[in-house]
Amino acid sequence: MQPPRIETIPEKKLVGKHLEMTLADNKTSELWQSFMPYRNTIKHRTSSDLISMQVYDAQAGFTGFDPHTKFTKWAVAEVSSFDHLPEGMEQYILSGGMYAVFIHKGTPADFPKTFRFIFGTWLPQSPYELDNREHFEVLGDKYKNNDPTSEEEVWVPVKNK
Repeated sequence: MQPPRIETIPEKKLVGKHLEMTLADNKTSELWQSFMPYRNTIKHRTSSDLISMQVYDAQAGFTGFDPHTKFTKWAVAEVSSFDHLPEGMEQYILSGGMYAVFIHKGTPADFPKTFRFIFGTWLPQSPYELDNREHFEVLGDKYKNNDPTSEEEVWVPVKNK
């Protein structure tokens, strides 16, 4: 796997839906099934990209994470304005900041390998540490759900050690 690019971004306006879940009780499919039929009703989109975002409890943090730790997952699109929010959708402001951006290639079943590289290999050897902000994946033009040729960007919040 390739090392990431490091990018600092401003805050972003997002519109979509969310569910609380754990890895042991993963409701990602349910979330996206409720979002996808209405994604085109979102006004002021900045691109056709979709974003899968995880928000972890500031107290629990990401260290010591286990399959039963609750977090909130969002299915969202970036917008330039919160005007005309579609019914059933909510707004969210993503914190800006520094991110390590990795490319995940493959299916969701291949993601544990990417996860191990990021958190088990790259992060401990890097000049960065995990920051307590949103984690997200950008599902762009190369994203093909459950296809082995699929690609997505994995954005991990970091700060200097």
